[in-house]
Amino acid sequence: MDITVTVNKDWWPSPAKLNLFLHILGRYDNGYHKLQSLFQMLDYGDKLAFDINHTGTIAMSTPLKGVKDEDNLIIRAAKLLAAQTKTKLGAHISLEKCLPMGGGIGGGSSNAATTLVALNALWGTRLSVHQLADIGLQLGADVPIFVRGETAFAEGVGEQITPAPQPEQWFLVANPNVHISTGEIFTAQELTRNTPSMDWADYKFEETRNDCQQLVVNRYPEVAKLLQWLVHYAPSRMTGTGACVFAPFSDESLANDVQGKLPSSWQSFVAKGVNRSPLLEKLEKYNSVNATSDTN
Repeated sequence: MDITVTVNKDWWPSPAKLNLFLHILGRYDNGYHKLQSLFQMLDYGDKLAFDINHTGTIAMSTPLKGVKDEDNLIIRAAKLLAAQTKTKLGAHISLEKCLPMGGGIGGGSSNAATTLVALNALWGTRLSVHQLADIGLQLGADVPIFVRGETAFAEGVGEQITPAPQPEQWFLVANPNVHISTGEIFTAQELTRNTPSMDWADYKFEETRNDCQQLVVNRYPEVAKLLQWLVHYAPSRMTGTGACVFAPFSDESLANDVQGKLPSSWQSFVAKGVNRSPLLEKLEKYNSVNATSDTN
């Protein structure tokens, strides 16, 4: 059995995102929803480390509680990349989880994207960003945006991406401790599906909304309660299909002040909105170090 465990792990960031708005314009013939959204990258998230092996074994060193390896997006991403590139290498993968599952902040999709980007570098499989994004789309509509790693407008099912740098601000993100299934929300009959298409040039936060929010508020009283609490301090909105809720602030201290007042039953974090993902910074650093060592 080939298990290589590195004591000093080389961690790759797996950042959270926020949907600053989420409009549902309609439905395609295949049942997928036609969306428009603005994905804001954050400087906060999970971390992954990869111990490369030569047997082709792909497994979690830190299994996710209640999730079988074959259902884990991290394992599925690694196996898809291995199959696509026909590499003989494998990896034992460690996950340091701090993002809630079912929170609407992209935890699983981001984990899959970090796996694709990191293993493409560590295995030396040399796929382009476009090729990695195409593999990512097989795993979920949000995965390509994390692979590309930029704050961006997205449309279609989320795969048509236009980089859209935003003024960097701080966000308080709070979790009402309920798990919401994306499938449950997107299959609900009462979900709004007729929002008119907007031009990206016309974007103003206050003129947009999250089309999933009212449905979730009706079904999950804890989300409603959190939104009602937070709106006293700043404009607040649900991200994705929930359950997490966010509020933007002009500086970190204001966000920290409100976080300090938050009831202890709700988990939260404060993060900076960034236009380039920490994953891209890590990849550049890795490539730079390895390019230097290759020339020595």
